Amino acid sequence: MRELSGKLRTGKGAPDPDRLFEGAGPLVERLRAEAPFISAAAMLARARQILAELGDAEQIAVINAHPRIGERAERVRAQSAHSFREQGYDRDDTPPEVFARLAHLNDEYEQKFGFRFVVFVNGRSKAAIVPVLEARLRGSRAEELQTALADIIAIAEDRLRQEP
Repeated sequence: MRELSGKLRTGKGAPDPDRLFEGAGPLVERLRAEAPFISAAAMLARARQILAELGDAEQIAVINAHPRIGERAERVRAQSAHSFREQGYDRDDTPPEVFARLAHLNDEYEQKFGFRFVVFVNGRSKAAIVPVLEARLRGSRAEELQTALADIIAIAEDRLRQEP
């Protein structure tokens, strides 16, 4: 596990689970109810447990709280300033055909699995995400559900590392 202790404190200045987890209702509600946490690592460990305990519908609600990869910039910005920056919209020169491809793949993914495609972008361009999404379309629903939930934790870990 990556070391994050000391990054999450209770009281003033503590990172907001809603910000870390994109307003993912069922997860955020449980984290808030169980706060305070002694460290970021403790909060993230509990988030992993909660995600595993949630029912299918609640897990999907958590996943669907994330903006679509390649969504129109104004929609991503309205949903999440963090995702807007993380997906590179603040410095985007993505060609229109990549946006069109992502829109098509997102639709196909959501039809097949019943929830949004979530990936830890980690600085990759939208063009670099296209083959990832294509490959993930070959997975099973159970695999994709677990991968999406794991990436939600990875995104939260990265957001905590970015905190001053």
